[in-house]
Amino acid sequence: MLGHFLCRAILMVFGYAYPAYKCFKTVENEPQTEHLRLWCHYWIIVAIFTVLERIMDASVPWLPMYAEAKLALFIYLLSSQMKGAEYLYNSLLKPFLVEHEAEIDRSIREVKVMAGDAIVRYWGRSLTFAQICLLESFRYVSSLSALQAFLHPPATAAQDTKQN
Repeated sequence: MLGHFLCRAILMVFGYAYPAYKCFKTVENEPQTEHLRLWCHYWIIVAIFTVLERIMDASVPWLPMYAEAKLALFIYLLSSQMKGAEYLYNSLLKPFLVEHEAEIDRSIREVKVMAGDAIVRYWGRSLTFAQICLLESFRYVSSLSALQAFLHPPATAAQDTKQN
C-alpha cells in the first residue's frame, strides 16, 4: 500500500496538474481538434468522477486500497496506449448523455428559473431586513439623544446668572 497521503500527492500532480498543463500547451501551441477532443474527454470523465466521489464521500474512502485504485483509474484515463478517457467517454458517458440530453437540458432550465426566483425573493427579503435594521438603529440613536437631553438639560440664561 502506498498510503493515502502519497497517493493523494501523486494524484494531484498526475491527475490534475499535469493534465491541466497539457491542456494549456494544447490550447496555446497546437490547437488541433484531436488533441482538444482528447483533453475534453479526460476532463469530462474526471469531472463526473469527482462529482460521484463527493456524493459517495462517506462510503467509499474507507475501502481498502481506495486511494491506489483511484490513482490507477487516473493513470488509465491518461494512458495514450489504452485511451481510457476516450473509451469511457464513448462507451459509457456519451450514450447516456445522448439518451437523456433533452431531460438534462430541461432540468438545467428549471433549476436556472428556480435559482433566479430564489435570488429575487431573498434579495427582496434582505432589503426589507436592512431597512428594518436601519430604522431601528435610527430609533435607538434618537432615543439615546432624548435620554441624554433629559439627563443633562441645556443650561438656561437664568441658571447662568445665578452661577455668576
